[in-house]
Amino acid sequence: MIEIIAFDADDTLWQNEALFRSTQAEFRKLLSHYHEEPWIEQRLYETEVKNLAHFGYGIKAFMLSMVETAIELTEGRVSGEEIRRILALGRAMLEAPIQLLDGAEPVLVALARSHELMLITKGDLLDQETKLERSGLRDYFRRIEVVSRKDSGSYRRVLAKYGVSPERFLMVGDSLRSDVLPVLEIGGRAVYIPHETPWAHELVEVELAVRERYIQLESIRELPAAVARLTERVPAG
Repeated sequence: MIEIIAFDADDTLWQNEALFRSTQAEFRKLLSHYHEEPWIEQRLYETEVKNLAHFGYGIKAFMLSMVETAIELTEGRVSGEEIRRILALGRAMLEAPIQLLDGAEPVLVALARSHELMLITKGDLLDQETKLERSGLRDYFRRIEVVSRKDSGSYRRVLAKYGVSPERFLMVGDSLRSDVLPVLEIGGRAVYIPHETPWAHELVEVELAVRERYIQLESIRELPAAVARLTERVPAG
């Protein structure tokens, strides 16, 4: 039986990548008089990935990467006003309304009746806690964990903290890299719900044998039926 169902937050319960993409478009436009926009986009992505080890994930880390990219691409010629506008873009992201994905709240309502729900999300602690409060979903989760990264070690530590064996743990998320493969590695179960606009860094190729070890759904609305099949409450298929 599944003891805990854990959910990712960004792009599993609410929109996130769309906000980053719209901000990236504004950033490219801001610097377009220095370089071609595709080059700006590529350099920003490279800077983001490079900085993950130093700044982690989240909007504040993204703001720092935008500033660094602007300085490097302009060889220090970026103006104070342009830096101010970059910071304003980041601040607008932090204050943006939370847009729940279709079906997210009804699914949490249904599953909370029969299972203990947990939220496991990576990123900046203050930002993730604030988004959760503004989402209106906080009360559905018995436990909240904000981690710097989602790897097998992180999941092991979270499960050990609550005394849960991997075999009784189910993770639901939109990233194979962060929500699925590390959980399979420690012996847990996972449900993959791809988002329509994934971040390139989260995309990975997996072999057929690995794909057969997790469940892939088209929508979070399909999750209660998938959980029921896993717990043998309805016949498989």
